[in-house]
Amino acid sequence: MNAAESRKMRHDKAAPYWAAALIIMVVIGVSVDVLEFGAFWRGYALDITGPAWSYILVRRLSHAYADNAWTRFFTPYRTLTLIILSVYGIELAQYFRLYDSTYDPWDFLAYVSLLVPVFLVDIRTR
Repeated sequence: MNAAESRKMRHDKAAPYWAAALIIMVVIGVSVDVLEFGAFWRGYALDITGPAWSYILVRRLSHAYADNAWTRFFTPYRTLTLIILSVYGIELAQYFRLYDSTYDPWDFLAYVSLLVPVFLVDIRTR
């Protein structure tokens, strides 16, 4: 078995687990409007889960393996960097009042608190 076949087998074997993690994160993230577990839940649940579920979707971890331009472009490091730049850019735009929203410096930590562990699992299981 060559390296490409081995990578495909590992990816496809892990895909259902990534899909389950994605579903759990989406349920937690969108439940902030339905469930009331306090200020932390309402303020940070989506900030914690959103970037991580975006990472799983962009990297196509919950899908069958594909070797195409998309998957070659969105490497783990590039995906992590782009998502961090995006969410930090949004938070900085709030800080500079570029649009009507509430700036919260704790969001910077919330964004990476689950994103970085998901990234580490991804690079470990490649």
